[in-house]
Amino acid sequence: MTIGPSASLEIMTAAPELLQRLQDVLPAEAILTDPDVTGSYAHDMASFCEAGAPAVVVLPRTVEEVQHVMRTATALRVPVVPQGARTGLSGAANASEGCIVLSLVKMDRILEINPVDRIAVVEPGVINAVLSRAVGERGLYYPPDPSSWEMCTIGGNIGTASGGLCCVKYGVTAEYVLGLDVVLADGRLLTTGRRTAKGVAGYDLTRLFVGSEGSLGIVVRAVLALRPQPPQQLVLAAEFASTAAACDAVCKIMEAGHVPSLLELMDRTTVRAVNDMAQMGLPETTEALLLAAFDTPDPAADLAAVGALCAAAGATEVVPAEDHAESELLLQARRLSLTALEAIKGSSMIDDVCVPRSQLGALLEGTARIAEKYDLTIGVCAHAGDGNTHPTVCFDAQDPDESRRARESFDEIMALGLELGGTITGEHGVGVLKKEWLAREIGPVGVELQRGIKQTFDPLGILNPGKLF
Repeated sequence: MTIGPSASLEIMTAAPELLQRLQDVLPAEAILTDPDVTGSYAHDMASFCEAGAPAVVVLPRTVEEVQHVMRTATALRVPVVPQGARTGLSGAANASEGCIVLSLVKMDRILEINPVDRIAVVEPGVINAVLSRAVGERGLYYPPDPSSWEMCTIGGNIGTASGGLCCVKYGVTAEYVLGLDVVLADGRLLTTGRRTAKGVAGYDLTRLFVGSEGSLGIVVRAVLALRPQPPQQLVLAAEFASTAAACDAVCKIMEAGHVPSLLELMDRTTVRAVNDMAQMGLPETTEALLLAAFDTPDPAADLAAVGALCAAAGATEVVPAEDHAESELLLQARRLSLTALEAIKGSSMIDDVCVPRSQLGALLEGTARIAEKYDLTIGVCAHAGDGNTHPTVCFDAQDPDESRRARESFDEIMALGLELGGTITGEHGVGVLKKEWLAREIGPVGVELQRGIKQTFDPLGILNPGKLF
């Protein structure tokens, strides 16, 4: 039986038995049933994504408890929605009606940090920033750093294959996940991957789980690759009179062979929003602010070279940070971008279109036209070094017409991204929000094969149903 609308009555009928079976094994504090409490676990941070009411929220602390939950769910044909910190932006963590929400935030132990093998072994509930600081104390570095790094969990990062500000040099989460322990839909425990620096034994199931949004299994342990801690980075800020000039600078920097540790762009709307929220003192006269950083042995020299390229591309001012503290202030401004844009109208839709770097300017110019067409405020911040943009549609959720225009503009931006040879999501995932667009991007054959993979791992369709397809 595949979970769907016709299964609602069976789920409701199973609810008393579901609770009893969970209570037979799990400690009382791990089971939440108060509707006011469980309702707070119903959705992540995405707009325009449906969410149901969970039957129960379970907060396990051990692998065995997760296995019991999945065995119970399989026996009773109850859907299970895995969750981390619910900082996602695509509805992937939204509850299904009558489901078990399986929140993994209590599984938050760093099990091992190994400086020789350069790995960390962690549970899924470990906060990204907590891991980063812990390995930093050992002279090591875990590069993936989403903007929500102070809140988001490693399990959630793995589920959505998230990225961050450092992707241009260090890559995304998928490149640092060496191995996983995964509880399958029927409760079996699968170990994938390795602890070694190399390994090509069989199909790469580890990569298959990374980015699967909890639809194939529950990650309960991860082996993560680490790097030696680099020198502290220095940041340069360059102001431009147009987004086209800023994007031209990005192309010149990459074409010249530079490898910045980050290369981030904020448009005028974003800069003003950050200033309004946090009084950061960023230059509001600029149409685009480009931040470039280097963590090389001589970052000042690298910044000087990049500054010259920015000037050649038309930068009106180029200001290198004088020290690490000033650099961190600029990075904090960039990390606040999405929160600040949401504050403009109280609601936002955050797009996640990634295009080839050479098409970055075309995407930003097209987004500006779309904003004008729909009479909306759309701010853009971007991981410019890898072409991953976050056009953010600001709207009043209480205004039906504005909400409609927001959704339509969001879709047009995704269509533009595909036209430019890009993808509908670079790091936020598909979830509920982009299901239709996933089908457009990968085509009918791609959808058929991906559904076949889902059927192999989850034949009853109980793992995060309604997501991706």
